[in-house]
Amino acid sequence: MNKNTRSFLLWPVLLGAVTMTYAQQTAPASLWLTRADRSALFEKQKDVLIFKPNTNKDFTITVNDKQTYQPIDGFGFALTGGSAMHIIRMSADSRAALLRELFATNGNNIGVSYIRLSIGASDLNEKVFSYDDMPIGQTDPSLKHFDLGPDKQDVIPVMKEILAINPAIKILGSPWSPPAWMKTNEDTRGGRLKPEYYNTYAKYLVKYIQGMKAHGITIDAITIQNEPLHPGNNPSLLMVAPDEGDFIKNNLGPAFKAAGIKTKIIIYDHNADRPDYPISILNDPATRNYVDGSGFHLYGGNIDALTEVHNAHPDKNLYFTEQMVVEPENKATINIVNPVKRLIIGATRNWSRNVLEWNLAADPEYKPYTDRGGCPMCQGAVTIDKNEVKRNLAYYSIAHASKFVRPGSVRIASNNSDTLPNVAFKTPDGKKVLIVANTSGGAQDFNISYQGKAIAATLDKGSVGTYIW
Repeated sequence: MNKNTRSFLLWPVLLGAVTMTYAQQTAPASLWLTRADRSALFEKQKDVLIFKPNTNKDFTITVNDKQTYQPIDGFGFALTGGSAMHIIRMSADSRAALLRELFATNGNNIGVSYIRLSIGASDLNEKVFSYDDMPIGQTDPSLKHFDLGPDKQDVIPVMKEILAINPAIKILGSPWSPPAWMKTNEDTRGGRLKPEYYNTYAKYLVKYIQGMKAHGITIDAITIQNEPLHPGNNPSLLMVAPDEGDFIKNNLGPAFKAAGIKTKIIIYDHNADRPDYPISILNDPATRNYVDGSGFHLYGGNIDALTEVHNAHPDKNLYFTEQMVVEPENKATINIVNPVKRLIIGATRNWSRNVLEWNLAADPEYKPYTDRGGCPMCQGAVTIDKNEVKRNLAYYSIAHASKFVRPGSVRIASNNSDTLPNVAFKTPDGKKVLIVANTSGGAQDFNISYQGKAIAATLDKGSVGTYIW
């Protein structure tokens, strides 16, 4: 074979390589957009966004997938007892359609990948209950009367339908209160866990995990106590840091080990104004061996407190476990930038592996909620009125992350901005996802730079965009 023949035969191969490289360099990005004026509500845009040599002087968000941070477990909501009650009462077809929209990833479905359940009742149940309630003056230290009870009517059947759509969904369990007979005030509201019942309560939590497993529901992690420094809810419990640490070290950790429980233990589960609470527990070597990480809410404090805890104990994980996200009914605009900036961007840029908002569903009157301390203003991500569904602020804010930032993604580097806060991820299949919020007073032109080329982008005032390439 002469030289010219070899060159002719090699030309298609070389041409294919050049064509492939060219395609890689100019692969378009897609944009899913929410505008503050509601003209777009998490809608895929038709514009083709091509990476090209940057020729303008607008602010540039540079994405660097060589610099990686924490892995991501998912984004979602609390499936409260009240949420499950509304969902289970829908017709079978309406319920199936809603759950597909929430938990599937194809089409316009939003791919929720993380759920929080209450262990017993939360303050968004019709009534307060534990799994071992006894008449006043009676106790059950052997837990002979333990039963998942009310959860069998709504939470468990709804979770089974969710798992049929997404078998890999992560589930976090959080208790609002032990049974009243275990508490110093023998009431569902406030009080402290009696030391003589520490072992019993540890066994109670083991039985919960085992009981849910028997229904095909794997609890990936539990927190020790929802809002342990807020005993005013109904139900609730005061559990200061030394008590929580003692309970884990001497009771819950050994009980999990003896029972072969692999469920993660997450401490704190309260506001970002007290990073000292989880840090103090993790400072005890005997306790920290049982602890996977710390959970946070943001009703107080600053989100960068999560980084303070990360810096103190970088080998332990961070989770964002709750935040109420509400908007006025029938408002002409949607304040999408607020929860996206504070939670989706804020928590993940401060090492959180997840973001959970509060809560999944309520009715038009925000019911149900408990008396003596339940939440009368907790709007659901969706409002359910019989079979009718209305999507609210929390729905759209989570959707901007949950659909594309799938479990197993990792946060990657991107330079931040006061008026264009953002966060970037690399997904398990190699896609890049950039979430950007325009918090400025007007429209903003900017660039998204990746591997030396850039997209010219624009976001209107108060808009949020998720860019995928």
